[in-house]
Amino acid sequence: MTPEQALLIVADRKRAYQLAFNTPAGEAILTDLIPFCRAAETCVVPGDRDRTWVLEGRREVYLRIRDHLDLSPEQLVEKYTRPAKGAHGHD
Repeated sequence: MTPEQALLIVADRKRAYQLAFNTPAGEAILTDLIPFCRAAETCVVPGDRDRTWVLEGRREVYLRIRDHLDLSPEQLVEKYTRPAKGAHGHD
């Protein structure tokens, strides 16, 4: 995929997120998700690694939604198309 194609795909996806969440209903959903996804707090549950990973997964989804609302298409391409540090081909 060329950088131009990636930018078009991400820009379309960003518009979809904006249509879904930049509304009163979407804002209500995001407000509801903040505590459920632990968006503003730690996900670590001492002594319960499985629960920590479940909560971290929730938080990751919330942060992806916020990224698509807050970042530019160019920033999104940079963040979501570059390999993660230490990753082994997993996204």
